[in-house]
Amino acid sequence: MVRTPLTPEERERGERLGQLLREARGGRSMTEVAAAAGVSAETLRKIETGRAPTPAFFTVAALAGVLGLSMDELVTRCAPAAV
Repeated sequence: MVRTPLTPEERERGERLGQLLREARGGRSMTEVAAAAGVSAETLRKIETGRAPTPAFFTVAALAGVLGLSMDELVTRCAPAAV
């Protein structure tokens, strides 16, 4: 199966998501947050660095819950900037 290439907008949204998660994680370790969310540290690392710009909804929801972020906040802060 060949995956459709991501658009520049999808890559940028993934980078914004990763930055938001990194900021929300603060001083907590990646391993600690990932374990609490039930995902691997490698998955969190890929999301935070933008190498996994389109993570599964349930992964994002679990991370948001652990980090105290609402899904509304994630959507708002990861949306493209208005032109």
